[in-house]
Amino acid sequence: MLDGQIKRGMGETIHAVIWLCDLRGFTGLSESLPRDDLIEMLNQYFGPMCDAVEANNGEVLKFIGDAMLAIFPIVGDTASSCSDGLAAARIARESLAEENRRRADAGLPRIEYGIALHVGHVMYGNIGSETRLDFTVIGPSVNLTARIETLCGKLGRQLLVSADFVSASGVARRSTGRVPPQGCRRGPEHLRAERLSHELSIPGDSKEAANFASRARILHDERTHLFTRTYSHV
Repeated sequence: MLDGQIKRGMGETIHAVIWLCDLRGFTGLSESLPRDDLIEMLNQYFGPMCDAVEANNGEVLKFIGDAMLAIFPIVGDTASSCSDGLAAARIARESLAEENRRRADAGLPRIEYGIALHVGHVMYGNIGSETRLDFTVIGPSVNLTARIETLCGKLGRQLLVSADFVSASGVARRSTGRVPPQGCRRGPEHLRAERLSHELSIPGDSKEAANFASRARILHDERTHLFTRTYSHV
């Protein structure tokens, strides 16, 4: 936490890897599972996520319903922090795969989730009212991370990362096809992958859509599903 900065609005801009994970199908689960079973499921989901982030130099900032926001502050080499984020994602996925095997043997519903990773500048500090403060990160980079995470469910992927993350980390990737990201409106905007045959169609000619388009092309390697920056209008 920022040293001594506990007043509302105090903080600083930092460079960080941003992590956002979200539980899939939580609304349906909350309606179908008994209260205690639902709470146990949330704990079995959040536990591996928190442990993996904290074991790899990350900071868990908050739980947002069934989502978790965390950062990996960049104090030196950006690629190293990206590696920390990927290592945390790998460990969390392995732990939850084991948990899902246990749940299957017990006849319990699987834990389905999505993880998004992005790298960018964020405002890191305190916001809130005069009587209650929340220590968090905010800014366009956090918003983009959230938009990327929503595509995990649409694509059936557990992990998506941003163009900037791909550039900073140098991870391998290939195209996954066409997807309309949430929140972009009006006419079509197509993104074409360099040296790849698949295209991603993003509706929208708004500033928001253009900003997303400048960052997002869906890609993946054998284990990690990615976004990358390369695009052209069609």
